[in-house]
Amino acid sequence: MSKILLAGESWVSDVVDHKGFDHFPHTQVHIGCAELLSALRNAGHEVTHMRSHDVAVIFPYTIEELNEYDVLILSDIGANTLLLPPQVFEEGKRVPNRLMTIRDWVRSGGGLMMAGGYLSFQGFQAMANYAGTPIEDVLPVRISRWDDRVEAPQGVQGKLTPATHPVTAGLDATWPHLLGYQKLVADVDGQVLAEVNGDPLLVVAEYGRGRSVAFASDISPHWAPQEFMSWSGYQVLFDNIVRWLAKDVA
Repeated sequence: MSKILLAGESWVSDVVDHKGFDHFPHTQVHIGCAELLSALRNAGHEVTHMRSHDVAVIFPYTIEELNEYDVLILSDIGANTLLLPPQVFEEGKRVPNRLMTIRDWVRSGGGLMMAGGYLSFQGFQAMANYAGTPIEDVLPVRISRWDDRVEAPQGVQGKLTPATHPVTAGLDATWPHLLGYQKLVADVDGQVLAEVNGDPLLVVAEYGRGRSVAFASDISPHWAPQEFMSWSGYQVLFDNIVRWLAKDVA
C-alpha cells in the first residue's frame, strides 16, 4: 500500500440561471477525480485528495512534509496555485517555492505523476505554465510554452510501445478512446510506454533517487470519457503507476 497525495481535480462553478423575469445565482463544487480515487483505494492505496482551492493554503512547503507521502499526483492544478499562496499574493511575504520543494523531494526519493488537463503541463491558453519550471526539470517530458492541447472529439486511442515495463504490465495493447491530450516531447531520459497519434501518452523516468511519470491525457472527463474510466485497465494502469513511483516494483 502506498500513501498518495492527489492535488487538484476540483473546481467551483459560479452560475446565474435566468427563468423569464427572474434569475438567481448559485455555486457548486465539482470533484473530477472520483473515479481515480475509487480505483486507487480499491487497489489498496491510501489517498488524500487536496482540492484545488485548498492547495494554495495547505500544500506542503517542505520535503519533510512531503515525506508523509510516497507519491504526489498533480492533476489539473496550475503552477500559480502552488506559487501564489495568500502570504505572497495578499501580504507580500516570502515563502519557500513549492515547485522547487517538489523537485528536491523527487530528487531525494519521492514519486511524482502529472496527469493531463486544462491546467496541467502548459494547458489551456498556456495558463498552467509549468514550462521552464522546476516541475519540468523533474518530469520525463519537455513542455511547450504555448497552449499544448490536442482536442480530439472524434476519439483517439492510446497504444502501447514495444517497451517492456512494470507500469504497462497487464494492459491491453490498444486502449479505449480518449477525447484529447497534451502534445509533449519525451525527454532524452524519458521512456515512452504508450503513444497516441504518434505523440507520447505515457512517459516514465528516474530523477535522482526518485521517479516521475507524465500521463498526457486526463483521468476524468472530458478527455477521459466513461468508456476509458470503466475500462478494466483503468485501475491496473494507475495502480501500476503508483506502485512503480513508490518503488514497490523495480
